[in-house]
Amino acid sequence: MSVGDCWRCPKPPLWTAGGRGEISGASAIPTLVKAVLSLRRHRRAFDWISRVQGPLIGLLVLCLLFACVSPVFLSVRNALNILDQVTVLGILAIGMTGVIIIGGIDLSVGALLAVATMTMGAVWRDFEAPFGVCIILGLLAGSLGGLVNGLLITRAKLPPFIATLTTMSVARGIANITTNGAQVVGFPDWFTSLATVRHFGFLSVTVGLFIVLAICGFMYLRFRATGRMLYAIGGNAEVAHLAGIRVQPLTLMVYVASGLLSAIAGVALSARLDSAQPSDGFGYELDTIAAVVIGGASLSGGVGSIGGTVVGVLIIGVLHNGLNLVGVSPFVQQVFIGIAIAIAVAMDRFKRQEA
Repeated sequence: MSVGDCWRCPKPPLWTAGGRGEISGASAIPTLVKAVLSLRRHRRAFDWISRVQGPLIGLLVLCLLFACVSPVFLSVRNALNILDQVTVLGILAIGMTGVIIIGGIDLSVGALLAVATMTMGAVWRDFEAPFGVCIILGLLAGSLGGLVNGLLITRAKLPPFIATLTTMSVARGIANITTNGAQVVGFPDWFTSLATVRHFGFLSVTVGLFIVLAICGFMYLRFRATGRMLYAIGGNAEVAHLAGIRVQPLTLMVYVASGLLSAIAGVALSARLDSAQPSDGFGYELDTIAAVVIGGASLSGGVGSIGGTVVGVLIIGVLHNGLNLVGVSPFVQQVFIGIAIAIAVAMDRFKRQEA
């Protein structure tokens, strides 16, 4: 074969599939495009599963595990007990969802809960005011704490972590000062029945309140224009401002709503315990943040949903309940909660790096 013949030799195939055929350079382009589109579809599917269905799958797996180790877990009575246990956490988490969506954090939810319960209890005990008025004053106290958070962040320009940490410390002190550290007990029967009497055999008023608030929060974030604006603020506050979104008023509104929901959670807790004490809500901050993050929200902002938060709340409730049934110490339970938070944050970080 001469050198000239080499130029006439057929070019080797670009790719051969086991001898069954070959793809030329021209036909490889649409194949490559199809592969890229398939990869993007798989990535979107992964995001959808991990963000929406992932927490739900995790909840189902937890239920199956605890059902295998404890025959009591799947009983109707235990399921109702879980609902009662997660009501306070769920109401707090609804408010925290909005805060995290805008890229903030609220460490004061537990302390504001205590301020609300102690305000309500102190006014009822010391001034013998109508209990409905006491409840309203407690709700106002929680809302005022949320307003302080919002002003510290929007006006004083403090980072949300520092602002809410300050409010948490001050509010916890106020809760103790209100009654000199003493608890208030013996609320009216009609009030405690809100958490103890089950209507239709399964639904207490406090659980019903949680469900209604969750539905309202879902509708607001999904269908209201201002609700959608919260995601824009969390994505990039500067860009949202340039787009005409009133970032500061909406931020203020979110923190006031979080304070109000903290107070509502305090009222529900007092109804269940038939008491109010300065330590109410202690430790709820971390569980609330955990529920929202486990439910698919991103701590960097711009991502989150009420549906995911509800699933996250149920995961926390099932985890506590199931571990109690198998005799695990409450201190060890916090280790499991911490691991769950770490996994959720790691998944969120992975998705943001892949985006």
